Amino acid sequence: MALCLGQVFSKDKTFRPRKRFEPGTQRFELYKKAQASLKSGLDLRKVVQLPEGENINDWIAVHVVDFFNRINLIYGTVSEFCSERSCPTMSGGLRYEYRWQDGEDYRRPTKLPALKYMNLLMDWIESRINDEDIFPTRVGVPFPRNFQQVCKKMLSRLFRVFVHVYIHHFDSICSMGAEAHINTCYKHYYYFISEFSLIEHSELEPLVR
Repeated sequence: MALCLGQVFSKDKTFRPRKRFEPGTQRFELYKKAQASLKSGLDLRKVVQLPEGENINDWIAVHVVDFFNRINLIYGTVSEFCSERSCPTMSGGLRYEYRWQDGEDYRRPTKLPALKYMNLLMDWIESRINDEDIFPTRVGVPFPRNFQQVCKKMLSRLFRVFVHVYIHHFDSICSMGAEAHINTCYKHYYYFISEFSLIEHSELEPLVR
């Protein structure tokens, strides 16, 4: 029997505090609009479409932050089952292995346990979301020219969390009764990145049959 989401995704299982939008800002209003559409039961393919008159970079920014929060929460739920012993590499089955590279502490692609990889990934994304030069929050400050390229990289790496969770920890997700919620989150993510061509199709192969 499925547990309520409040039990499954409890605050003590999250990696870090959720990123929020400041009330009164345009992105806060966009976030509320997106959440209202999700809760209304509309077709997810329509939910992800850019609202008329809205800026595409604002729309992408809102969703990147929201997906970061949701995927961070999902992994936090299974992280107790994801140890260096159970998951010595960040992978998606035998065919797909992901190595960490950030150009700073890890200048070359480096094989890491999944838990270590996830921690580095969430820190890496959080630092970019908090960077005013990438995600400006002040009115009138434009997005950088490479904003969408940065978001593509973030979303591509977040996809790897879905891959690892689905292939290596789905039994744990099912035992907690959370599979329907995670499936919905993945569909929302998939339709969004497809709508705006934010990930190369080849990147999606591990979960596309």
